[in-house]
Amino acid sequence: MSDDIKPVSQNRAKKEAVVAEFSAQLDKAKGVVFTNYQGLTHKQLEELKKAIKPLDADFAITKNTLLKIALEQKNLKIEDEKGFEGPTGTLFLFGDIIEPLKKLAKTIKDLSLPKIKFAILDGKITSAEDVIKLSALPSREILLAKLVGGLKAPIFALHRALNWNLQKLVMTLDAVSKKKTA
Repeated sequence: MSDDIKPVSQNRAKKEAVVAEFSAQLDKAKGVVFTNYQGLTHKQLEELKKAIKPLDADFAITKNTLLKIALEQKNLKIEDEKGFEGPTGTLFLFGDIIEPLKKLAKTIKDLSLPKIKFAILDGKITSAEDVIKLSALPSREILLAKLVGGLKAPIFALHRALNWNLQKLVMTLDAVSKKKTA
C-alpha cells in the first residue's frame, strides 16, 4: 500500500453506501415526501412502513447531511435549509403517488404525526399543504370511472330522448287502437 493513499474507514464506507442507496431510490421515485417523524414510536414507524409497502412506496430514515448529499448528486437543489432541521424521514413514492399519500395523511390524522416538511413531486418542490390536498384526491381508478361516466352521459341522454319519442308514438297508437276496438 502506498503512503499517500489512506484506507477508507468503515464508517465512511457505510455512509457512502447509504448515499448510494438513497440516490438509487431517488432515481426510481416519482415523488419524495420529507417528514419530521420525531415523536413517533418505533412500532408506529414500522406500522407506517408496512402500510405503504404494498402501495409501491418506501419510508426511510437517515441523517440530513447524507440526504442532502444524495439530493445534490441528483441535481435537486433545496434552497430552504429549514426543511432539513430536525430528524427527517423520507417517503419514496415509486408507483401511484396518491395512495401512499392517503396512508400518510391517515397516519397524520390518527397520531398528529409525522409532520410533513415539504415534497418533491414531478421535479417540483411542493408545500406540506399541497401534499395534504393531493392526498384528498380520489384514486386514479375512481377518476377514470368518473371520466368515462361523464363521457357516456350525453350519449345516454340522447338515447333516452330519442327513445321517449318512439315510446310516446307507440303509446298513442296503442290508445288509438284500443279506442277503435271499443
